[in-house]
Amino acid sequence: MNFNHKSVLLDEVIESLNIKPDGYYVDGTLGGAGHALEVIKRLKGGRLIGIDQDADAIKAATERLIDYKNRVIIVRDNYVNIEDILKREGIDKVDGIYVDLGVSSYQLDTADRGFTYRFDAPLDMRMDDRNELKASDIVNNYSEAELFHVIRDYGEDRFAKNIAKHIVEYRNKKKIETTFELVDIIKSAIPMKIQVTGGHPAKRTFQAIRIELNKELEVLKDSIDVMIELLKPGGRLSVITFHSLEDRIVKQAFKKAESPCVCPKKFPVCVCGNKSKGRVITRKAVLPSKEELEENSRAKSAKLRVFEKEV
Repeated sequence: MNFNHKSVLLDEVIESLNIKPDGYYVDGTLGGAGHALEVIKRLKGGRLIGIDQDADAIKAATERLIDYKNRVIIVRDNYVNIEDILKREGIDKVDGIYVDLGVSSYQLDTADRGFTYRFDAPLDMRMDDRNELKASDIVNNYSEAELFHVIRDYGEDRFAKNIAKHIVEYRNKKKIETTFELVDIIKSAIPMKIQVTGGHPAKRTFQAIRIELNKELEVLKDSIDVMIELLKPGGRLSVITFHSLEDRIVKQAFKKAESPCVCPKKFPVCVCGNKSKGRVITRKAVLPSKEELEENSRAKSAKLRVFEKEV
């Protein structure tokens, strides 16, 4: 199993966490344990709790961290359940939490996972294979209106309406089962001149279906405030996003946590009683360096934002 996914913004994440040797840290998206390994190397007496819902990631991370097994607790779960996970381990608050929201290179490059338009494979796209719903269920069972909203809202594709229409027309004759079938349907819905100049025509629709299937944006929205609450004073939450929808959620949540007052601006003093939870460390998102982009093209859309719990 090749889970040698190049960890995006690795140095920047490590620096952002202000790691204490005796601290407790959570990796909410363990993956191949690239970030985790660097965190663990800096711990003496501290612990890392690594969470991932992908069985292959859990196996790869367990092997990679075998020499540090006394410093790590690995849990197969979704980071949306972070509070319950920590409670089960008898941990109240932690010194730092980080999540890398990108789909791993392993997931994209393993054809039978069905994440990518580059290989012909069954339409799967599940990050957790214990889930019954697959990408094929979405494309074959969602109404045309539902497909339109998913592709428009999560893929930000201006041809969403036409793509949804073509999917429904095709499946009325035959069930859509493979990635290449879906690619051909999408291509038939987008003008050729756009296909030539606008990148791969299926990219946005595949992203949209993956986000819908794995409830990625809901998980992120439901988790940020909880993760901030689980930090010790001075603890930090570091989040790497890969598209504008995720980044907007993180940016707005951090801003609200820093300045939660809802009083009208004309009020001379705050009377709503909402207290700041801390401060945004990254006024502008941290982007990959030129050197990193030369080594890893998949890092090009990555953005890191960091929040520090009030001391």
